Amino acid sequence: MADATPIPGTTIFDGAMADRGYALNRMCYGFNDAANREGFRRDEAGWCARHGLTPEQTAAVLNRDVLGMLAAGGNVYYLAKLAGIWGLSVQD
Repeated sequence: MADATPIPGTTIFDGAMADRGYALNRMCYGFNDAANREGFRRDEAGWCARHGLTPEQTAAVLNRDVLGMLAAGGNVYYLAKLAGIWGLSVQD
């Protein structure tokens, strides 16, 4: 990816971003389970803390800042599970 040319307004998801976003993506993967979705709805900040999100990731989640979550290492496929809780689609 060293020779990758970024497209303005996009974030390249490479190995370093995968490492950076691991906790956020792991949390979002857990939303496959309805009980986890409900737990998140009850206490979003607590759920983020429980899953070890960084302050940057937590702020992005609590502010519904999907672009911020992408910049913090979020993978669009996992973030789609979180967006679904909020009634958003990938296109949103």
